[in-house]
Amino acid sequence: MLPVTDPASCHRQYPRVAPVAIPSGRAGRNTLPLVSRLLHPPRLDVRAAVERALAEDLYPFGDLSATLLPEGAAAIAKFRVREAGVLAGTACADETFAQVDPALPITWLSQEGDRVQPDQVIATVEGSLESILIAERTALNFMGHLSGIASRVAQFVDAAAGGCRVWDTRKTTPGLRSLEKAAVRAGGAWNHRGNLSDWIMLKDNHLMGVSITDGVAMARDRWPGRTVHIECDREAQVREALNAKADALLLDNMSPAEAKACVDLVDEHEAATGHRPLVEASGGITLDTIAGYAKTGVDLVSSSSFIMSAAVLDIGLDIDPVT
Repeated sequence: MLPVTDPASCHRQYPRVAPVAIPSGRAGRNTLPLVSRLLHPPRLDVRAAVERALAEDLYPFGDLSATLLPEGAAAIAKFRVREAGVLAGTACADETFAQVDPALPITWLSQEGDRVQPDQVIATVEGSLESILIAERTALNFMGHLSGIASRVAQFVDAAAGGCRVWDTRKTTPGLRSLEKAAVRAGGAWNHRGNLSDWIMLKDNHLMGVSITDGVAMARDRWPGRTVHIECDREAQVREALNAKADALLLDNMSPAEAKACVDLVDEHEAATGHRPLVEASGGITLDTIAGYAKTGVDLVSSSSFIMSAAVLDIGLDIDPVT
């Protein structure tokens, strides 16, 4: 596996991925354009997550309140955003309504990754009132959570102002990683490794049992072709990782000035050897500080906060009966 970003692209400006129109309904998802598919989680993961959520909400007797509705009652419902943000989780909403009632396709007026404003109607659905009420909360829970992540991510991307890429981490909600990482992409950022099998990453706790030089050599021998990523918290470790020809460096809990000094070392190493790893800054980076790190020359800045600390984006469903 090659490094996630081509080292030749270091210091380029990184535009936000522009969303593309996404067909509504379940059937269209097999033929989504590439960029649209990039913004969505894997279909099997969406299906499984929605199945679990509906079972949690409906087991064992279903929606008791909905059984009190008149048979055949119909309604028109509008998904309305209550605050500004970035839309994500539309595939989960589609899947929720499809599993509850295949006769209830959602008509999307906004698409995954779109920036949305207060009081904006993003989608409509028309059909059985009972089915709409059963699907409502599950669909809104997914969209609110994932849109909250995408909205927070977009703030970080905006603050970086094109100086570097913004990366997520493995700090995700258990069972929802692929959904949350898709929301990161919808917000305009990029994904770090998806799990421990993606590539080798030697962090401080690993380095208590193996040196950087030996760790890189063993990784090359046991897992050829895999990216080897080294966490460094001081310049001496950066020098050792460079000499070992690691593919990527994580500058951990460094100040912008310290990160800049390490980037200078990388520049010198590249000039002398032609080898340049990716350089990531991480650890305690906030909306207030990311701009400073983006100016140091690092390729990527990572943060767990936009998944672990994101507020839910307030999205509601306004329902009107059909008479």
